[in-house]
Amino acid sequence: MTSNSPSSEAPLMAEPRHFRLAVDGAVATVTLDRPDRKNPLTFDSYAELRDFFRDLVYQDDIKVVIITGSGGNFSSGGDVHDIIGPLTGMSMRELLAFTRMTGDLVKAIKACPQPVISAIDGVCVGAGAILAMTSDLRLATPRAETAFLFVRVGLAGCDMGACAILPRLIGQGRAAELLYTGRVMTATEGAEWGFYNRLVEPEALMAEAIKLAGRLASGPTFAHMMTKTMLNQEWNMSLETAIESEAQAQAICMQTEDFRLAFQGFVDKARPTFTGG
Repeated sequence: MTSNSPSSEAPLMAEPRHFRLAVDGAVATVTLDRPDRKNPLTFDSYAELRDFFRDLVYQDDIKVVIITGSGGNFSSGGDVHDIIGPLTGMSMRELLAFTRMTGDLVKAIKACPQPVISAIDGVCVGAGAILAMTSDLRLATPRAETAFLFVRVGLAGCDMGACAILPRLIGQGRAAELLYTGRVMTATEGAEWGFYNRLVEPEALMAEAIKLAGRLASGPTFAHMMTKTMLNQEWNMSLETAIESEAQAQAICMQTEDFRLAFQGFVDKARPTFTGG
């Protein structure tokens, strides 16, 4: 499938080899699809996901992305046989190339202008937990089990941005416990701590994710892009710099067609139909 937007500079990935991709209107759904192994990631799937999210910068017709897994699980993380085994025999140069590549996936998800929603059921561990953590919004089922397992394979918890992002979601102490112990964060804990936006029953998970995605896609999507940009950029700003940056961002949004449509809708007492412009 290719993008039909005249402003797109690159075609949308037509037929990915290492995950399923479905596009319905303005919503793209990425499904990790190795259910027999609980949807692990491999060297190739990391790279293909990185490239997909990088290309979204040029896809004006895609407004929201959903990430999910098949077979009742989200992802079991890096494949033990396809990744962890080979890593034990690599040189430092090769290892650093791999860890930088996995970090590039996180940066690509953060940098794409579209809001990213993770729909999480069952196992969500290791790199799978990182994908969920990196998403902008997270829906989960009561049977979701999320764990940052790196310490359990002899690695530090500081993988793919976990020490930067996770404390901002759930607090420093809770993040430290999960990263030091590698224990499972239950669905109830995840909801109470703010990791999950909310819990839904398994049979309703995708319907709720699609409903949320549709709501975002029908909104002022240029403004959503600006919100995501500022949420990321303001991590390292002083309050004074953040307020000035938001003033500039909001002034830009005030020049959009969506801002004018919203005003006209208020005057006409009608819900505006946003165009994303």
